[in-house]
Amino acid sequence: MKKILIICDGEIAEHFINRIVDAHTSENIYYVVQTKHKKFPDANPSRFKFYEFDPTSLYKLANVLKMDFVQVIIVMDNPLDVENTILNIRSMNKNLRIIVLNKWKLKNEDPNIVLINSKEILSSRLLDYLPNVPVIAQNVGIGEGEIMEVLVPFGSSFVYKHIGVIEQKEWRIVAIYRNRKLIMPNRRRMIQPNDLLVLVGEPAVLRSVYRAIKRELGQFPEPFGSNIYIYLDMDLIDSKKIPKLIERAIFAHEKFGHTLIIKIVNPNDIETIWKVKEYRSDNIVIDINYDSKNLKESFFNDIKIYHVGLVIVSNDVFKNDKMRTILYEAHVPVLKIAEKQLSSVKDTSIILGDNRDLEKIASTIFDISEKMNLNIELYNYMSEPQDAKEMVVEHYYNLSTIFSKTIKVLKESENPIKKLKHKEDFIQILPFNKKLTQKSFYSLLSTDSERLYHKLDGNHQIFIPIQI
Repeated sequence: MKKILIICDGEIAEHFINRIVDAHTSENIYYVVQTKHKKFPDANPSRFKFYEFDPTSLYKLANVLKMDFVQVIIVMDNPLDVENTILNIRSMNKNLRIIVLNKWKLKNEDPNIVLINSKEILSSRLLDYLPNVPVIAQNVGIGEGEIMEVLVPFGSSFVYKHIGVIEQKEWRIVAIYRNRKLIMPNRRRMIQPNDLLVLVGEPAVLRSVYRAIKRELGQFPEPFGSNIYIYLDMDLIDSKKIPKLIERAIFAHEKFGHTLIIKIVNPNDIETIWKVKEYRSDNIVIDINYDSKNLKESFFNDIKIYHVGLVIVSNDVFKNDKMRTILYEAHVPVLKIAEKQLSSVKDTSIILGDNRDLEKIASTIFDISEKMNLNIELYNYMSEPQDAKEMVVEHYYNLSTIFSKTIKVLKESENPIKKLKHKEDFIQILPFNKKLTQKSFYSLLSTDSERLYHKLDGNHQIFIPIQI
């Protein structure tokens, strides 16, 4: 049995003692020192010992401190009484742990004294009732935000996702509350609107996850970023193609972005550069890099500084193995523009694979299709295993109810790539996973539709990172 000394007076102290009485723990014995005696009729006499005296009196307090306490809790209304009581305790015991309710601006450098700021506690508790603010566990763990609960709104990108397809790196969904009932999560469990998720992980990571959960559908390019960025490497692109690429980027910018950044690296055609500069406006930024050193570092810095949510490149840039790897490592969606009008696109075409990566990016696909006013078509190659595909299709049908957007599921007896090669006016969307960074030569004998993306590079394609 651990002995705990509580030195208290005032209304807060009375509430505190009542909470302890209601806690129903039999592991501690509480010695309560009060300046004015108050009765607690429900207190168990075997667990609570009450004293009435002034704790600023060293003589009186010393008699109690002869016992072996594991800690002292001080809840008092007068700051001078608190300071003198601490001095009395320290004169008797230099290392005893002291917890103090700090309603003022008391400071103490003693490592065994913990000052609990009452104003911070109250403001934090009130903050919990604000909408769109994460609720953080205060009295569990270290109380720094490593445990969080999040209410999933109806329009969240997490709605109708299976837990198994959610990338949980340095964080976990550890519990779900649905209709005031606890549900233990598993890989096949589907998240529903108004579920209350309990998350555990690194505080900084959880804050990012919170924003991702609260993000409503229809906000692309959020949560990746807000602005559109076209990357023009004049060592890889024929300068004659640049005006057409910029026109298509401007069309994408009108559909998605707040600002369009036109980035030119390795400039080698003065006439083209002057033409590009003519596009400069209030929401179009021209950024020319005349230094060819550290282009990879410069690219990553641009992604951060410009808050880029969509990178646009040409076929020639994406075909470059080194550049494709850099794009993958940026974890930002990439729109690869073909030599066709982007404005003529009518359909979003998706080839179902034997994994569930398409479920991870489903909300982004709906976002893009909504903003570009495109139909959604899912191509299902029936000769492949269907278990994973059925779960993906279920997720897409559920999302279609949120968007009030019809989807088509096309069952194909032959590889859909062959059919799409003869189709016009579509944009293909794929998950941007690591296998796409491999050299296209190694995919010649593959039947994986994702690795064979280059078979359809005569059409516009969007590659979506699978990370949150």
